[in-house]
Amino acid sequence: MLASFSHAALTLLRSASLIGAAFSLLMVTSLPSYAIDIEVDTGGRPVLDYLPENVDYNPAIPTPESVLGMQLGEWHVRHDQLVHYLNVLADASDRMTIKEMGRTHENRPLLLLTITAPHNHAEIETLRQRHLSQLASGSEPSENAPLILYMGYSIHGNEPSGSNAALAVAYYLAAAQGEAIDTLLTNNVVLLDPSFNPDGLSRFAQWANMHKGTQLVADSLHREHNEGWPSGRTNHYWFDLNRDWLLLAHPESKARIAQFHRWRPHVLTDFHEMGTNSSYFFQPGVRARKNPLTPDANVTLTEALASFHARALDGQNELYFTEEAYDDFYAGKGSTYPDLHGSVGILFEQARSRGHLQASINGNLAFADTIANQVTTSLSTFAGAVANKPALLQYQSSFVGEAQKLAKQDKLGGYLLAMPDDLGRFSALTELLSQHQVVFHVVTRDVTVDSQTFQANRAIYIPLEQYQYRLVKSLFSTQTSFEDNTFYDVSSWHIALAFNVDYTPVTRRQSSSVKWDANAKLVQANPMLKFDSNAYAYAFSWHDYYAPALLQSLLEAGVKVRSSQNSFTAHTQFSGEVEFPPGSIVIPAGP
Repeated sequence: MLASFSHAALTLLRSASLIGAAFSLLMVTSLPSYAIDIEVDTGGRPVLDYLPENVDYNPAIPTPESVLGMQLGEWHVRHDQLVHYLNVLADASDRMTIKEMGRTHENRPLLLLTITAPHNHAEIETLRQRHLSQLASGSEPSENAPLILYMGYSIHGNEPSGSNAALAVAYYLAAAQGEAIDTLLTNNVVLLDPSFNPDGLSRFAQWANMHKGTQLVADSLHREHNEGWPSGRTNHYWFDLNRDWLLLAHPESKARIAQFHRWRPHVLTDFHEMGTNSSYFFQPGVRARKNPLTPDANVTLTEALASFHARALDGQNELYFTEEAYDDFYAGKGSTYPDLHGSVGILFEQARSRGHLQASINGNLAFADTIANQVTTSLSTFAGAVANKPALLQYQSSFVGEAQKLAKQDKLGGYLLAMPDDLGRFSALTELLSQHQVVFHVVTRDVTVDSQTFQANRAIYIPLEQYQYRLVKSLFSTQTSFEDNTFYDVSSWHIALAFNVDYTPVTRRQSSSVKWDANAKLVQANPMLKFDSNAYAYAFSWHDYYAPALLQSLLEAGVKVRSSQNSFTAHTQFSGEVEFPPGSIVIPAGP
């Protein structure tokens, strides 16, 4: 029996020792009696069972059970139920406000709760602006500067323990009373994003709930545990939103990144799930597999917070591991994007029940238990952040100064990007840069670098001397060899290559020849075409970035269109003779 658990026990010992916790051999010999035939609550549990003991709660604040009519973990919460409870909670508590950041493809609201002491809400905008100003200047943080903690849950919809745990965490923040909660909320701000992926969460909740029986079935082959395709992991368009923090192809990502830059949090959490037979993981992962642009101090802070997670999970007799398996590399993931901005991004992975109760090598795993662990590490994140507040404040402040120093030492001064004939594609690229707060300038005089000419008002220059130095370096990275070439995912997306745009790196010496103006504008597309009674037809090439959108609009308006099989030449209103390639769209002027 001991042999079957030796790996888990040794992993626990090894991981805990790396973050400074002390364990004895006695723990190894006692683990089997805990792990075998553990008792599970198959009907959910009251919200207070998820939360710390010896804490009083304001009876005027409604619990999730009192509003939803069920215990957390008894059923999978649908997104509409989550929205309803959090609105009721915000109405009842003077500690929190609720904001709709945007809407998903399926028109579900994306919520963000701002939670702090009541007196802070009156000056919340002042606190935010002061934080951003201090950050932009890189000046020393004041003693009373607040920590900004962004708590994000369940970007994969079929990893629902995070979003269900968010309800218990929100209740705790609204109702808990005592020194710990006062310390947290008096001088800090918690931003709670309860569901990164509402469409996927609702899709999976429907599956798990519709296949649940009165008597729960733990067999992994049961239909409840084998979700039909497409799974709830992805959003409406079956896109993995944890690969979209950088490319921002979807409304969920755009809304989240807008709020990230609006607040620039010190810590951002990213709660996930992993295989049923695993236990619990929290970062740091493998140090050699972090993004090389992430400062080592980031890992040190992550380790400091990890000691609080370990202590909290030890208190619950829960298995866990850290500094193993997971990398922290691709900037388009939720635990890495913050790292390139002076925040500390933290990935959490809970063994999944994928239903309400599922058998595992560690015994039956109940949905309620998966929720409980996510609540535990949410609260340990608060405790660890408050305990390490001076270090977190100082780190983010020094991050700016260090970026400026690195930029000055860099052999490159920036990057020149040429506008292609497809103006729509270039517009999409510059819009993406703006969403990431990347500074760029319009080139106002022709410049030739390495035999390539960039024309005035048809090119942009992205300098490296800016706050987003590390992100810009990542966006243009062509590095193919690393300290550890093992990747869970990709290393990077090169933004110029992704948009098929000609570019060139510019050395610091060459950058002096690049002339730009902050008020200059890029050339614009031709003015709107006017209908001509003598026109035989209207046409546009399929190569334009927005050609599919234009075609869709025409079809929806009932316009008859044709697609050319061969290339052809036509006399046009603005450009004289123009050759249209095969696949061009033609709209006959006649009936």
